Amino acid sequence: MIFKADVKNKNLKKITLSALLIAIGVALSFFSFPVGIARIFPFQHMINVIAGVILGPFYAVLAAFGTSLIRNIMGTGSLLAFPGSMIGALLAGVLYKTSGKILLSSIGELIGTGLIGAIVAFPVARFIIGNEAATLFLFVVPFGLSSLAGSAIGFIVLKASNLIGILKLI
Repeated sequence: MIFKADVKNKNLKKITLSALLIAIGVALSFFSFPVGIARIFPFQHMINVIAGVILGPFYAVLAAFGTSLIRNIMGTGSLLAFPGSMIGALLAGVLYKTSGKILLSSIGELIGTGLIGAIVAFPVARFIIGNEAATLFLFVVPFGLSSLAGSAIGFIVLKASNLIGILKLI
């Protein structure tokens, strides 16, 4: 039987870890890498995979939303960060929760952000931001590259953490 105090402690732990991942996501959002003519920002995707595995889908989405919100307030992000990161975090969390496999969480982030989030970003860019040049698949390649890199980093971090026993402590 789960006691009320146990549930409160579990939620407090998840809220605290979410805040920590948001802070890391905001701090690392200043780093990007050139890939061809584009620049990728993989660390939000890394955070999505880690949050999906450690926190589950609900708190992973909250962490993605919190990071996007703070980055927008600071002027270092765009409205396009919301659909991509939140959908990627959701799929990363759901696929890990249903499978228990870190690889599927990484694939969920890649599909969620790199494909679905990129397509959902189109109406945001076109009708909210007012970018008339935006097309339906315009964001698939840059979102996909960024998500691929970040998912791979998240996978490596989680696998390494698992090997040394850190995930068992969380």
